[in-house]
Amino acid sequence: GCFIAASAYEDRLALFSMSTSMIGSDIIDEVKTTRGALLNELLLLEWNVKAHTISVISQYVEAGPLAHNIAEVPNSSGLAFLFRAGDVLLMDFRDPHNPLCVSRTCLNILSNAVEEQAYVDDSCKLQDLDDEGFSVAACALLQLSDYDPMCIDSDNGGTNSGPKYICSWSWEPENYEVPRMIFSVDTGEFFMIEVFLDSDGPKFSLSECLYKGVPCKELLWVKGGYLASIVEMGDSMVLKLKDGRLFFTNLIQNIAPIFDVASGDYHEEKNDQMYACCGVTPEGSLRIIRSGINVEKLHRTPSTYEGVAGTWTVRMKISDSFHSFLVLSFLGETRILSVGLSFTDVTDSVGFQPNVCTLACGLVSDGLLVQIYQSTVKLCLPTKDGHSEGIPLSSPICTSWSPENLNISLGAVGHNFIVVSTSNPCFLFILGVRMLSAYQYEIYEMQHLELQNELSCISIPRQKYGKKQSNSSISENNSSIASSVSGVDINKTFVIGTHRPSVEIWSFDPDGGVTVVACGTISLKSTMGIAKSFCIPQDVRLVFVDKYYVLAGLRNGMLLRFEWPTEPSHSSSINVVDTALSSINLVNSMTMAFNMRNNLPCLLQLIAIRRIGITPVFLVPLDDTLDADIIALSDRPWLLHSARHSISYTSISFQPSSHVTPVCSIDCPKGILFVAENSLHLVEMVYSKRLNMKKINLMGTPRKVLYHKESRMLLVMRTELSIGACLSDICCVDPLSGSVLSSFRLELGETATSMELIRFGSEQVLVVGTSLYSGPPVIPSGEAERYGIEILCSFYFPCISQAK
Repeated sequence: GCFIAASAYEDRLALFSMSTSMIGSDIIDEVKTTRGALLNELLLLEWNVKAHTISVISQYVEAGPLAHNIAEVPNSSGLAFLFRAGDVLLMDFRDPHNPLCVSRTCLNILSNAVEEQAYVDDSCKLQDLDDEGFSVAACALLQLSDYDPMCIDSDNGGTNSGPKYICSWSWEPENYEVPRMIFSVDTGEFFMIEVFLDSDGPKFSLSECLYKGVPCKELLWVKGGYLASIVEMGDSMVLKLKDGRLFFTNLIQNIAPIFDVASGDYHEEKNDQMYACCGVTPEGSLRIIRSGINVEKLHRTPSTYEGVAGTWTVRMKISDSFHSFLVLSFLGETRILSVGLSFTDVTDSVGFQPNVCTLACGLVSDGLLVQIYQSTVKLCLPTKDGHSEGIPLSSPICTSWSPENLNISLGAVGHNFIVVSTSNPCFLFILGVRMLSAYQYEIYEMQHLELQNELSCISIPRQKYGKKQSNSSISENNSSIASSVSGVDINKTFVIGTHRPSVEIWSFDPDGGVTVVACGTISLKSTMGIAKSFCIPQDVRLVFVDKYYVLAGLRNGMLLRFEWPTEPSHSSSINVVDTALSSINLVNSMTMAFNMRNNLPCLLQLIAIRRIGITPVFLVPLDDTLDADIIALSDRPWLLHSARHSISYTSISFQPSSHVTPVCSIDCPKGILFVAENSLHLVEMVYSKRLNMKKINLMGTPRKVLYHKESRMLLVMRTELSIGACLSDICCVDPLSGSVLSSFRLELGETATSMELIRFGSEQVLVVGTSLYSGPPVIPSGEAERYGIEILCSFYFPCISQAK
């Protein structure tokens, strides 16, 4: 049959039958134990199945701390551990009438030499849950402990005091010879016990501290050495046992319990996000939750890629559907990996200079790869060892070009031409490539221009020939891309960003000169209070949706969208002296930069401003077409794609990354490579809505959160603090950095219970309700609990001061 054994908290134990064939009462039998005993009593019970009775065989009585759990040793035929507050006993029940304690150890002297191993996962996928499943999970979590997380009035601050005790444990699976148990104590340390038999009887040994983290409610040891550590009111984790130590491998997100939720459009990103108060001390946190595109993680390398300065993927031919090489630039090194089933180092077979930092690279023509670094532009012909369509020679053939007594600061590679610039003095060079003989090429100078303003970025629009990749188009109408605007050939243009700051579109004729086609000045100080130095473009791209636009990612985290008018009027044209191109020293240029006949340059019209972060914005197209989807990379990644003849912005559910590049291969046609935490992460985007979550750890238990729109800050009410004599406060949190900017601490014995922002005319104040009594709602005298009201000024955020 099926039975359940249940015990009361103090003095009763009963056995229940789950069988439907039982007649009468479902209770089989019950045993009464001594109530109010001063000593620990360990009872050994016998269950007579036929007689349906439970009787006491023997008992073990010993003075000592409170015993709270028993764990049987697997395959031992009568050995068990008795866990008590402060110690652990190995009991021998092989003679049921004479139970013995054969070994014991004190938990209060356990080693804690291993420091807590911190882990950060700021942007993780949060699984979808239905309402019913979420409610069941939340209720189960709340019932796991006698501690009530909903109780605000508490004077213990959630801190542990008294002797250590074992709060969770798990036995090693399928180990029958030497049973091993890993357990966690209430202070967060993990240890291992090994049980063995010798001539003196059963013994056990205790290891040094394996890991220092947070106390866990349950442990599960599975095959492969992995250990699931389930935390009651916070994020859980997966650990791995290796070389006698436990190492953190993964995070198990847990946002329960949620005490309060607020929403707001932070920095007017036009993407509302939720701010949730989650968990209790010491795992209390503020979660920032937003919708985003999910990614499927395919592969992650070890954390050996420190100091990555740039990433690019390059094809061997312009018409190729898949990438051939992955170029990784470091501070003083460049490595080239072949793209395929395995990424193999082919740097020597391609010909790139390996001991320099690559500024830019690309395919200038079929089979011709270009590397740009500080002193040189290098043209390389890879061998067959590097690619199947390389030259049939033992080593690559290379040629180079260098500016005289100048250092290259920026560069870009286009179809049949190369653009590089220098700083101090500021020059721009347009280079071409011509064939001299078989396998012999020359880089030559087509244009050499002096600049009025230093350049901050360069990009060359590319048109991919051949079949277009699916699911990578920013435009809904791929076939309508015009090859020219106002008579300007798109294939002979490039886009620059300047320190003026401005964005400009330039066109050149190999047999003629350079023309400034369009220019847009960036001036946000008057409207947004942003200093000029922060408005410098970090990256610029020419894109096509229903018309041509220029996207400019700024160094302050802003993303601008300029429209390129197809038919500029005379009033929209600007003077050439307002551009980066100087009107003098047009070396090798046969025509002026100002084209009066075509009414050029025209004014780029700023039509959209959007903040996507606080760090410089990089724009990485997912394909070599003007209508390809684009990843905008700031302090978090965004996907730019078309929506109703405009550009839509969607957050990508992935952690903050420093670099990103598309990786298209036969086995992974839609791969994306992120560089994060000194590792390479190969992922694929899954175009379905998920939750993208960021965690901000807070001391204490966050009870309520308010979003202050004017200051773009969060007001968080915290309890169970352990900051001196303060148990509760109101703090101001920056949602971007997660730092606590200021805090108003309540007096001793006072606990915040509610708060709200209220406006009186032009003044705005924060009203806080407080409890003046720490205990149950009704005090022992029968009087109701007393409450108070604090009014906090919120005029000068992030500072908070008491007004009344």
